[in-house]
Amino acid sequence: MEKISEERIELAVQKFYSGYNCSQSICTAWADAYGFSEEQMAKLSSCFGGGIGRMRKTCGAACGMFLLLGLEEGNANATDKDAKAENYKVVQELARRFAERNGGSIECAELLKQGGIQTTTNYKPDERTAQYFAKRPCPKIIEETARIWNEYLTEKENNK
Repeated sequence: MEKISEERIELAVQKFYSGYNCSQSICTAWADAYGFSEEQMAKLSSCFGGGIGRMRKTCGAACGMFLLLGLEEGNANATDKDAKAENYKVVQELARRFAERNGGSIECAELLKQGGIQTTTNYKPDERTAQYFAKRPCPKIIEETARIWNEYLTEKENNK
């Protein structure tokens, strides 16, 4: 599958319905594009679900997108301030796009509250039932996040 693809957007949503958290759903949809197995990428991104370990902080889907950004063009030189600045600039731009399309926030608690869901920071994940999926904004947020990532990759490709 191509790195830039509508199929990857659909795959990310399917991954959520299969039981992956929001971060895993984004990351595993692109695992092969970055030379990772699905299992490796699922492990790498597993801690970021529920707004980072169900603390309801930064949305897991956004965290997944930022992880992919690091793989795409992250900085590996500890002393290169310009590269760090460029990386942070892109993170902030992607976060802006995310918030713009998801009710003005990148925070899990805020996004869930907008969907009428009472949040907790209990470490135990909710049961994945039809009712759970019906009331959650997560599938739409995952779709939008995957779309933002796809658009970013397209823009990057077009600017070469």
